[in-house]
Formats: sequence, C-alpha cells, structure tokens
Amino acid sequence: MLKIYNSLTRKKEIFVSIEERKVKMYVCGMTVYDYCHLGHGRVMVVFDMIRRWLEVLGYTVTYVQNVTDIDDKIIKRAKDDGLTCAELAEKFIKEMRLDITRLGVRPPDHEPRATDCVEDMLRLIKILVEKDIAYPSSDGDVYFSVSKFKRYGELSGKTLSELWAGQRVAVNDKKHDPLDFVLWKKSKLGEPTWESPWGPGRPGWHIECSAMSKKYLGEHFDIHGGGEDLQFPHHENEVAQSESANNSKFVNYWIHNGFVRVGDEKMSKSLNNFFTIRELMKTYDPEVLRFFILRAHYRSPLNYSEGHIEDARQSLGRLYSAVKLSSLRSTEVDWNCPYAKRFRSAMSDDFNTPDAIASLFALTAEVNKSKSKSMADQLKALAITLGLLTRSSQDFFQSTEMSREISADIINTKITERNNARKAKDFKRADKIRDDLWEKGVELEDAAEETKWRYL
Repeated sequence: MLKIYNSLTRKKEIFVSIEERKVKMYVCGMTVYDYCHLGHGRVMVVFDMIRRWLEVLGYTVTYVQNVTDIDDKIIKRAKDDGLTCAELAEKFIKEMRLDITRLGVRPPDHEPRATDCVEDMLRLIKILVEKDIAYPSSDGDVYFSVSKFKRYGELSGKTLSELWAGQRVAVNDKKHDPLDFVLWKKSKLGEPTWESPWGPGRPGWHIECSAMSKKYLGEHFDIHGGGEDLQFPHHENEVAQSESANNSKFVNYWIHNGFVRVGDEKMSKSLNNFFTIRELMKTYDPEVLRFFILRAHYRSPLNYSEGHIEDARQSLGRLYSAVKLSSLRSTEVDWNCPYAKRFRSAMSDDFNTPDAIASLFALTAEVNKSKSKSMADQLKALAITLGLLTRSSQDFFQSTEMSREISADIINTKITERNNARKAKDFKRADKIRDDLWEKGVELEDAAEETKWRYL
C-alpha cells in the first residue's frame, strides 16, 4: 500500500490511481537557456525514482515532462549569444539530455516543447476569455482574473487577503487586480511571435503546463510534480486556469521536492551559488551524484558540500564492494527476504529513500559476513530499483569520471610491470610498485588469474 505526501492536503494519503494499475504523471521540466545545475538534477532524479517505484508496484506509468523553450531568459541569452531562440533551445535541450542520462535518469514518455503546443494554449485561453474568467487588456495582453477562482491559494496554503497584503508594487493599469497573471503577452520588436485573436504575441509561462498536461494526459490525472519553488505561483496558477477551463478536478496528488542548499541559501542561478551537473561530473562519478541525491528524503533540503558528496562516494563504494560477489543474471527481487520487506516498506511510505538505503547497508553487512552470492544478488537487485549498482564493481572502482592523480592506462601499465617483476621473482620491485600505487590512491587485489584494482 503506497502512501504519498500530497502537497494539496498537506498530509500522507493512500495512493489510488484514477485508472486501475495505470498512473499519469506530469513533471515541470527545464527552461533551456543554460546548463542544468544540481537543483535541476535533483528534480530529474527524484521523479525518475518515483516513476521506477510505481513500476515496481505494478503500475504502468505515462510520464510527461515539458520543456520551456521560449521565455524572457531564452530571448535574452539567444540575443547575447547571436543565436535564434530555437537554436539556443536546441543546444541546451541536447546538453540537458546528456546530463540527465549520465545521472541514470530515463527519458520521459513525452517531452513536449512549449513552441510546439501554442495552438493548444490558445484554445485554453479562448475558453477562459469566453467564460469571462480571463480578459484582454487594452494593448493585447490577456490576464487571468484570480478573484473569479474562489479556491485560489488552496495549493500553497495562502488566502487572497494574505496575497493582496503581500503586494509591494503599484497596481498595473492593464490589470483588474494586482494578483491577476498573464496568459498571453503582446509581441515585442524582435521577439518570436504567434498570431492570436488578441493580436500577435507569445504565451505566458503558466498556461503552457496546463495546455501540455491536458494534451498528453487529459483534463484530470494522477500526479503533478516539480520543485517546491514552483508550488506558488506556477502550480497555483495551473490549478486555477485548468479547473476554470475544464470544469473538473485537475490533479489528485501534488508532489514537490525540496531545495538543494548551499550554506543557508537555496542553490539558484539568480544567487550565483550554483554548480552545474556538467561541472560536478568532472570530479565525481555521475552515480555518486545520484546516490547523494537519493540519500536524502525528497521533501527535505539537500545540503551541498564537497564533504557530503565525498561521503556519498565512499558509501556507494561500500555497496559496490559487497556486490563483487554477485553474478546477477536478472533484476528480480525476493520480496520475502526481511531486508527486501524493510526496503519495500520504506519506499511505499512516501518514497523514503533514506530508510530504503539504510536497509541496503544492513544487507551489505550480512553479505560481508556470510559471503553469500545469493544475498549479494539480492542487494544488487534491490539497489537497481533505485537506479543504483547498475554496473560491475570493477567498472565503478575503475571509473575515470573522477579526477585522479593517476589514470587507468598508467595503472594497467604498472600492473603489467609488477606481474613481470613477480614472474622474475623480483618481489622487492613488485612490492614497491604496489606501495607506490597505494600512495596514489589505488588498491590492488590479486585474484587467481588477474590483478584487479580500485581507487580508494
């Protein structure tokens, strides 16, 4: 029985899908004007984990993740770089896909781009205008009238009076109310534009997700996710415009992951305290970053530091050491095993990855004690449900993704020299090569037919 913390109700609820054994899930994706940072990586990894666990429980998941490929930041960056908006977006979509693939994130079933769905957005805006819930301004913008959606603020826990009191700017003459938000923007000179009943322009940000989720999942679906920074106003506005247009409930379960924090602040481009996934993968194996993300509960803050990631690297290494015994030929888990029961209980309690990973380490201790190949297989099969331990131990420990003092080619050359010295019974030379490698952070392990090595 799966329980999910629903941001809308602010409590854990037993998950019941709209269609039996099927889940429709929409997650807000990237605005592609730059490389993805670790905060973006957390969103991708968290919802990849959620998708994987739903599949373990026997659900068929339709996973939609959009791409925002037109907005003010894209327009500015494209101009600065001497590119069209389409060229800039295409560049960073490719880079995003490369980064998240290396993090072990599976591609969504559908990855719609905003510019491919403008007609869908226009149809939704037209319905809202015809219902008098949205209105065109005098100069071609179109706004949603917040006061006409009585449950506005329900998702974020805010009341209209609190939101009005929080206004710090003068009322826009084009708006009926300072809280009203834009659905369609009048075109500006040199910007990409589309024709509309209200004149040439482009869609606002909020309307795109309402239109794309409806196109691929329908008016009412199971799960909507994203970072907690999107809960207000983006997701609040999605609820208002979708339910007003469709006269139906929009989403059953809202899932929001916590921020990545650096010190006491949220990691973000605006604060210039971010680390791109690309930069981090120059130093750390991508699976280490995935493990670092999953070791924290998805709703908790994730505190970034080099020390925390280094600890994650060493911890993941302990798991990989234990599965050296594994000869796994399939990924089937024995769910009657006590460790698997503990793992399943944790994951079905709001995707509690810290407790699930704790069960992996308890199983690791058992494997190290018993030297049981079947238990090592069980460890590997459980971890694979999280997208971990998907490689051989040898491959992980010899990973060249991490910045090292000595390369794999040099290590293998030294091993050959050592083996030749041992054959010549020059054990002093052989021992010196082993000791020199140890000082450079490389451990040798002499097996029956070969010498294996790993970074310490």
